[in-house]
Amino acid sequence: MTAFLAALAPIALFVAALAGARRPGMRPTGVLRIAGAASLFAMAVALGIAVAVALWGPMTSPLIGAHGLGLQLRLDAVSAVMAVLVGFVGWVVLRYARNYLDGDARQGAFTGGLALTLGAVLLLVLSGNVVQLVLAWILTGLSLHRLLLFYADRPVARLAARKMFLYGRIGDLFLIAAAAAMVGAFGTGEIAAMAEILRAGETPQGVGLAAVCLAIAALLMSAQFPAHGWLTEVMDAPTPVSALLHAGVINAGGFVMVRFADVILASLPAMQILALVGGATAALASLAALAQTSVKLGLAWSTIAQMGFMLLQCGLGAFSAALLHIVAHSLYKAHGFLGAGAVIDAVRAKLGHRLRPPKLSDMVLTLGIAAVAVVGTGWAFGVTLDSKPALVVLGAVMILGLAHVMAVSLGQPGGRVLLARTALASFGLAALYFTLQLGAEAVLAGAVPPVGQAAFGTQVVMALMVALFAAVAVVQIQMPGAQAAGRWRAFGVHLRNGFYVTAIVNRVLAPKFTA
Repeated sequence: MTAFLAALAPIALFVAALAGARRPGMRPTGVLRIAGAASLFAMAVALGIAVAVALWGPMTSPLIGAHGLGLQLRLDAVSAVMAVLVGFVGWVVLRYARNYLDGDARQGAFTGGLALTLGAVLLLVLSGNVVQLVLAWILTGLSLHRLLLFYADRPVARLAARKMFLYGRIGDLFLIAAAAAMVGAFGTGEIAAMAEILRAGETPQGVGLAAVCLAIAALLMSAQFPAHGWLTEVMDAPTPVSALLHAGVINAGGFVMVRFADVILASLPAMQILALVGGATAALASLAALAQTSVKLGLAWSTIAQMGFMLLQCGLGAFSAALLHIVAHSLYKAHGFLGAGAVIDAVRAKLGHRLRPPKLSDMVLTLGIAAVAVVGTGWAFGVTLDSKPALVVLGAVMILGLAHVMAVSLGQPGGRVLLARTALASFGLAALYFTLQLGAEAVLAGAVPPVGQAAFGTQVVMALMVALFAAVAVVQIQMPGAQAAGRWRAFGVHLRNGFYVTAIVNRVLAPKFTA
């Protein structure tokens, strides 16, 4: 019964969507009230789900269907965390949109579209059967496409929305293929039953194919290279859409990886695809984000990088870390987009401030401090390269960001004092990192496989990723000083344009999509 009650959350949002379809015009007071009440109710139900799972453990609703296929809800730690996240972000975005779209001729239609998209995402994260998951995934993509085309008279908006539609439908095909392969392999569409079979040590034939198809679908949904360009072009959509996209919908690919973590772990090729593509995308996008002159474009490239890092975590087997990343990124990015206007003045105030470029010796010193912070703190927490190599590697990548700050600080007046403070912050951040990661493992125990030892192929990928992100850190450290001195200007232009991959894709697709 509790599992069935969870369905009331997406149903309430679908009712709000119907109200918006009936009253699509300006200032539809009834629609706004219904949407506000529905989002608040959905958030309350999500909190109830979290309490129920904490008290009574995981539960699955009876199947509405036949032969193991149909509509079914799965309530566990993963769905509880995601439902609370979606409910909270959705409530905030709908409240913001009420004022943002006030006076727009199609405010009711927009509000209904937001409610429909939120309902579809909730239906997705609560899915306990591959049939429901596929249907919710497709509905999420289609409803988001309509929101991106809210200002359909803008050519850039049409191009971005239709590129997203193209990549989304290809992703749908791979997800459907994965679902078919899993049903054929396990003889059922129940997600919990699949996990139980794999954790019992059985790996039915066809699981590897399903895992690879799942990985490709996630990469397409998460705007990974080379299908990333549309995410930087949706700036013509209303700000609430950008916030909902970057803080919620874009996480669907990562959620599916976490939900099918046992399937992904059964396929080394799938994990390597996720790690290599996700890691490479994260490295490129993190550099491109630094070269942007627009706050929103910087946030968009940041989202691409964060999604790449999240999929890298999945590829290294750190699924609990990936879910923690989803939560942190969603909250940060929702705040970033909804408050983008207030940030612009602060950014402009810093323009023109030139930092002294760090010396090579400073870079080596700070990279060494970062490495000691991760390895030493990890050892204190019982996390080593032998026991949980993925957590150590991911922690090293994270601390490399602080190495950037430390190296730059050394070249400034009072740099030694700044270095000491940042070095202490590195150890503190490393301690916080391992605390959160081990805490996430404890909360998600049973719902997500624990982080463990890595196969040789995964170890090779880990070494490549550490080397790649170390190189990225060096470029990030050198770039401000080099550009201030008049060097690397051409490189900065190329980087700002993402090495023109999106421009090439647009040249092929624009004549068809903007007509």
